[in-house]
Amino acid sequence: MTSPSSQVQSPSNQPLKPEPNTPQGSKLSKPPGPWRIAWASFRRNPYAMAGLIVLGFFILAGLFAPFLTKYDPAKIDLLAANLKAGTDGHLLGTDELGRDTFTRLLYSSRVSLLVGFLVALGSVLIGSVVGSISGYFGGFVDTVFMRLVDVMNSVPLLFLNILVLAIFGTEFRYLIMVLVLTSWMSVARLVRGNFLQLREMQYVEAAKAIGVSSWGIIFRHLLRNASFPIIVNATLMVGGAILSESALSYLGLGIKAPQTSWGLMLSNAQEFMLVDPMQAVYPGLCILIVVLAVNFIGDGIQDALNPRKNTTLTGRRLERWRKSFSKSGT
Repeated sequence: MTSPSSQVQSPSNQPLKPEPNTPQGSKLSKPPGPWRIAWASFRRNPYAMAGLIVLGFFILAGLFAPFLTKYDPAKIDLLAANLKAGTDGHLLGTDELGRDTFTRLLYSSRVSLLVGFLVALGSVLIGSVVGSISGYFGGFVDTVFMRLVDVMNSVPLLFLNILVLAIFGTEFRYLIMVLVLTSWMSVARLVRGNFLQLREMQYVEAAKAIGVSSWGIIFRHLLRNASFPIIVNATLMVGGAILSESALSYLGLGIKAPQTSWGLMLSNAQEFMLVDPMQAVYPGLCILIVVLAVNFIGDGIQDALNPRKNTTLTGRRLERWRKSFSKSGT
């Protein structure tokens, strides 16, 4: 006669019972996270996707410029000056020095886009640090930083850019530096405003209670929650940086030969508008298209990351999630 204990099987030998309202052997898929939802919303925006495709096209064209053209962007050939489009293998003709226009547009996209992304990155870094410190600590620190922002905003930025470049020179590093130092103020104000709200949240009080330092709270908790508006502002700053570089190059204080940019091409073409006006149209169109594409991307990101935007779910998906994850199954 067997004892009652011998009839009890160990839990490891018993087959696992399926969860209620869940098919046996099927895997549950968790609801998508915030980034996946944002990407799905971004993809449904036709203007944002068109801007992303156009910007990607210009980036790839600049990266693979040596494979897309056989000409040197800095090679001067006075015998082939001011050729019309399609003449002697020149797709868009040549400029006043015989340089291939299509080749210069490809290589100019490298410089113009690099300036845009570097300026946006540097401005976001400086503005995020200043805004986070000002918004979290408040008091005297906030007063000092915000008065500095007010002083920078009160100075005509184009005049300041021209003054600094005229004093220190027009090297590429000085151009990036001066554009960064005159573009971080809007990011600082945006981050400060978000921190003034986030620092009153309960998880900040909990982090303080368990001994997390102020810098840990700023960079590990608050800055992450303020990342959405920072990303939106950074995308919009790329277009502004490209326009600023083009304006400075047009005035002769930006990129210098043998380097080339769209703004420099515009500056060189202004003396030959009556001879070949298309030399100014091509770089102007590139600037217009890229800036519009970046602005469309920024608007799309802003709509996708907007927490107040209503997210619509289909009835079938909502019912499937309810059956899979609701304890009651209803």
